[in-house]
Parts: sequence; C-alpha cells; structure tokens
Amino acid sequence: MTVTITAFERSPDSGMGLARDTRVRWALEETGQAYEVRPVSFAAMKEPAHLAVHPFGQIPTYEEGDLALFESGAIIFHIASHHPGLLPDDANARARAITWMFAALNTVEPPILETVVARFTEGDKPWSKERMPLIADRIRHRLSQLSTRLGDAEWLDGAFSAGDLVMVSVLLRTRPSGILNEFPSLAAYVARGEARPAYQRAFAAQLAFNTASHPAPG
Repeated sequence: MTVTITAFERSPDSGMGLARDTRVRWALEETGQAYEVRPVSFAAMKEPAHLAVHPFGQIPTYEEGDLALFESGAIIFHIASHHPGLLPDDANARARAITWMFAALNTVEPPILETVVARFTEGDKPWSKERMPLIADRIRHRLSQLSTRLGDAEWLDGAFSAGDLVMVSVLLRTRPSGILNEFPSLAAYVARGEARPAYQRAFAAQLAFNTASHPAPG
C-alpha cells in the first residue's frame, strides 16, 4: 500500500527542514519506504477533511490503507516498528532507543518550542523580551545535560536508531538561535545525523517540495 504523508503547502521555514514532515520523510528514507506527499494549506488544515485525520489541525499525518496516524513521534515509531533499520533487535537496546524518542519529544523539545511561541505568537506582548533569556537558559540546561550524557559517543546508545533520528531533528531547531554551537559535541552529533544519506534525501525532497508549485487538492 502506498504511504501518503502531509506537509505544509508552503512551510513557514521556507524549506530549512525544521517542519515535522522532514522527520517522517527521514524515517521513511532510512527504512527504504516509498511515499507520496499531499500538500496542505493553512486554511485546509482547519477544514473537516484534514481534521478527520489530525484532530488538532497540524502536520504531518500518515495514511496507509485504512490506517491514519498523526503526531510525528507516533508516526516514526510506527515506521520503525514495522521496518528494519531504526530499532535494534535486542529487546533492551530497543527499549532504550524508544526511551530516547520520548526524551527528545517530551524533555528536550518543549523549551525549544517555547522560543518559537515567545517570538512569533507572543512577540507583541510587553513581557515577551523578558521571557527570551529565561527560555534560552532552560534550553541550555537541557543541552548541557544531553551533552554530558552523549560524551564522546557517536550516537546516544550504540548504533544509530530512531532515538537519534528524533533527537537530531529536535536539536536542529536550536541552530538558528546559535545555542547549538555552544555545545560542540552536540553540534557534531547533529552534523553526523545530517550527513546520513537518508537525511540528505529527505531534506532535498522537502526543499524541492517547498520550491515547487502544487496543484490544489481535488
């Protein structure tokens, strides 16, 4: 069955690869799965057809036959669980890789996303500028902890896994602020992720998608 994912018709980041469809594309590329992409405009994201798949009106979504999923973490876990390449065979190592997926999404990413909210959603509030240094300190605290845990290792727990895929995707969001460069081991870790051929294919595909013209869905 053909896999179809959704992506912004025009991503707010203009193709920098920070939108969450890039994570899903990367997982599909790592596992060698073909897929199609359906563009969704900001207006269409709030319409009943899309809300039936993603009740919160966001992207990405994943459809395969009669299966419809939302939330990038859940989608990547589904892909990794059904195709070799992203989760170890050893049960304990597999559990640790899944733990790192949750850590990336639930512990590392939230303060990073606060920056986006403070800058673009609350940027006109009188207290917005006062929040930014506090948010940056919370991000630095998490990255310091992660850097300590990673140490000199290539990946978080042995071989590259879905845990690394999600963590690298999350850390990429810190690059525009410059905070990532304050942690050389993490910057190098992210660079290793970006150097993977599967990531390069995923990034190139989403960039091409963001520079192409898309017909309106019929």
